Amino acid sequence: MPFVFRTQPLKALYLFFTVFSLLFIQLPFYTIRYAVPSMRPRRSWTLGRSLIIVALQSFINAMYNTTLMTPSDPQKSAAEGEKVGFVSIPAVPSDLVTGEVLDTAKINNVKAVTTGGFWYCPKGQDIKVGQKAEKDEKVIYHFHGGGFTGGTGNPSNANTKAVADGFLQHIPSNPRLFALEYRVSSAPPFGYSNPFPAALLDALAGYRYLVQDLGFEPQNIIVSGDSAGGLLAFWLARYLSIGNLPNLPIPGAMLLLSPTVDWANTQMGPSSSMKRNSSSDFVYPILASGHTLRALLGNLPEADAAQNSWVAPGSVELKYTPGLFGGLPKTYILAGGAEQTLDAMVILRERLEKDLGKSNVVYLEQPDATHDFLALSFHEPERTEALGDIARWVKDEVWSHS
Repeated sequence: MPFVFRTQPLKALYLFFTVFSLLFIQLPFYTIRYAVPSMRPRRSWTLGRSLIIVALQSFINAMYNTTLMTPSDPQKSAAEGEKVGFVSIPAVPSDLVTGEVLDTAKINNVKAVTTGGFWYCPKGQDIKVGQKAEKDEKVIYHFHGGGFTGGTGNPSNANTKAVADGFLQHIPSNPRLFALEYRVSSAPPFGYSNPFPAALLDALAGYRYLVQDLGFEPQNIIVSGDSAGGLLAFWLARYLSIGNLPNLPIPGAMLLLSPTVDWANTQMGPSSSMKRNSSSDFVYPILASGHTLRALLGNLPEADAAQNSWVAPGSVELKYTPGLFGGLPKTYILAGGAEQTLDAMVILRERLEKDLGKSNVVYLEQPDATHDFLALSFHEPERTEALGDIARWVKDEVWSHS
């Protein structure tokens, strides 16, 4: 049962014990154990990286036994304005919300709202926050991770900044990056808020803003996301491909970084990546708690989650038929061989290869990389190697006309 120690004084006692255990029991024990490389989660890992994963496991486990981190405050970001590169975005017009997404919005009582996001610009360039696109200018439209229940696009977030800085440093054509501050979700014991498709409506609002307000050409937009944000990027590209929105064509490409694509947890057996990579990753409590799944589903039946192509496109129980994910742009999937959610990413890759053709899907699996390693600045050399490969893909396959 998640969040069992969320109330005081149990919360304080639990956190004290957790910190004490980590500092005086776990870290000393694993320092001795991992002094031998063959005993580490991956032989190639340093002692430092191995201990960081132990600490991350302890932190995530403590969070899902107590309470989630407080979501970012959009009003505070708006007040800081250009200081943090924040701009407000109008709610997506109602005529752009159609089909299954509209039906689900009605079921879950989700409305379009004003949202916002953060601009990241290449160093040394005099670009005003939110200025209109120059002719043939490129932009990366990014969605942060956080399990759909947390995270932020604010540059104060080390993970988001690591991804943004990495892209701006390596990807050619001097693109800007826009990180959307989409609505995050919650479920009991914290109360229901912002179920699907709230984040998708925000993502659609941001895409409309880039194309119609700022004038970016769709082919010059790469939609990207890490972890849960990777699934949101997939949602947006898929919706644009099936929505038949005449003034909002699909983007030039889709970049999925360790996307979490099976919130129904359909692969949890002893041979699954969830089990075999348990010592080299830290996401198990996030998935096993079921909190994100319940938060996304809202009023939708949980029994149908494994068949939901939005919540779980990488589900082994999904009744996939050829063409289900057709019409998507060129896609790059980055995965880590040490990730617990690896199996679902492999399944999604196979489905996209069938629907888009193998030539339109690039899959890079860094054998010893953990979850969302592109957002972890310490995860070298895998991080820089992956950024270099992404840069080559963008140069040769996406923006080759430039």
